[in-house]
Amino acid sequence: MRLRRRCVGVLTLVLAAACAAVAQSSVPPAFDELLTLLATRRHGHVTFTEVQQLAMLDRPLQSSGELLYDAPDRLEKRTLKPRAQTLLLEHGVLTARRGHRTYVMELRDYPQVVPFVESIRATLAGDRAALERFFRVQFDGTLAHWTLLLAPLDATLAGAVKDIRIEGERDEIRTVEIRHRDGDRSLLTIGPEVPP
Repeated sequence: MRLRRRCVGVLTLVLAAACAAVAQSSVPPAFDELLTLLATRRHGHVTFTEVQQLAMLDRPLQSSGELLYDAPDRLEKRTLKPRAQTLLLEHGVLTARRGHRTYVMELRDYPQVVPFVESIRATLAGDRAALERFFRVQFDGTLAHWTLLLAPLDATLAGAVKDIRIEGERDEIRTVEIRHRDGDRSLLTIGPEVPP
């Protein structure tokens, strides 16, 4: 009887290990190809439009401008309309400029902001470890047209943010949608490259 229990116990462990191995290998090869492709891109300069739908407002907020990226961690969002504003992420520091005012935030002091920043930065950098540190990652599609669905792992953030959906084609991100639990959402649509 004891021998039978031990055999069943060992068999259960072997099956669990096999299932874990199958689960790890079930990531589509296109996901790894995408991350490799994204990691090779060192610079980007594109236009964007953003629409934020907030329950407290009668109309959506719309803005547009330019996004600049320099690998691995410099990301700049220059809003040109309706008002000039700049957000700059560099070496873990977020700097916001609006008019004559400048605000500086060390991201390590604001852990609730880090997942939002990492959803974009880590995707652009092809940094799988960073994505999986903050999100449950679901990949769908092919290299020609793909979707990443990022569900926050942190319970506090998951209580506020349902998910972040990023769509793209090859090494180009086309849209970033953030859906909040309260129904608010924002959709960032990325346009063509800005000529040098």
